[in-house]
Amino acid sequence: MQAEHYNGLIAVWKEQGYTSHDVVAKLRGILHQKKIGHTGTLDPQAKGVLAVGLGLGTKTFDLLPDHWKTYEAEVTFGVQTDTEDIWGNVLKTHDVSKTPEEIIQAICSFGGTYDQIPPMYSAKKIDGKKLYQLAREGKIVERKAVPVTLKDIQVLSVKDNKARFIVTCSAGTYIRTLCVDIGKKLGCEACMSSLTRVMAGGFSKEQALTLEKIKELADKNELESRLISIDTALDHFPKVIASNEFEKQLKNGNAIGSNAVLGLQEASIDVCSHDICVRLYLNNNGLDEFIGVYHLDKSSRLLKPVKIFYRN
Repeated sequence: MQAEHYNGLIAVWKEQGYTSHDVVAKLRGILHQKKIGHTGTLDPQAKGVLAVGLGLGTKTFDLLPDHWKTYEAEVTFGVQTDTEDIWGNVLKTHDVSKTPEEIIQAICSFGGTYDQIPPMYSAKKIDGKKLYQLAREGKIVERKAVPVTLKDIQVLSVKDNKARFIVTCSAGTYIRTLCVDIGKKLGCEACMSSLTRVMAGGFSKEQALTLEKIKELADKNELESRLISIDTALDHFPKVIASNEFEKQLKNGNAIGSNAVLGLQEASIDVCSHDICVRLYLNNNGLDEFIGVYHLDKSSRLLKPVKIFYRN
């Protein structure tokens, strides 16, 4: 298989010091393929799992489920910076006299949902401009608190003025801000001093490949076996199979009637009462050929294409 034909998703282990954009640029050089993108930006000073789409895999991003993300982080107490992490400009330092028990209790108290104010040094946009751009101009603007959910948070260690913890959280959670908020709970300043993402986009740390490993596999023509296929990534949508007589219509991107597919009842879909999306396949010589994601419109009872992944 030629490198420019890679289509699917892959987990990349982003090293500290690289931006997420750097990873994409390096992959384009390694795979000699332009159509590459990432989902779930990871800060330059953080390391860990970055979900990347190759070729048609980049079209799946807005169809993927909102996966939980898991981070291992370190918070340092008694230090305040302008970026909420240890790599920013230090604004204030002070001694901290908190017991390990008090620190553990404060960290664990954030389990559940709480309102978090996005940091100024973030890619969140206000009036079309990214917050970090405004911050670099010396501007601080009012930000609305956003509810975030910490499904699980556990303390790994507490030593001196530092604590390490692991947290599984909803998309849009800023761990830097969580560290600051933990400090506020304890009545002191705090900042994030390390961050590793161990799960993102449905990928675990164990599945992630370094750029070096990806190059090695690509050079040996073995990378294809490590990709997550597009239809596997979208397997949260029910699978249906269309009758072969509609092959030409489907491959031309046309809608078809819901009575033209098999598997609706098997997927427990009531075509009269549900607006849903499905993965639509054609059975080609005994093999199911993935065509794309279709929307089942309850009023017209038509399956209308949302995104086509079929390749001629």
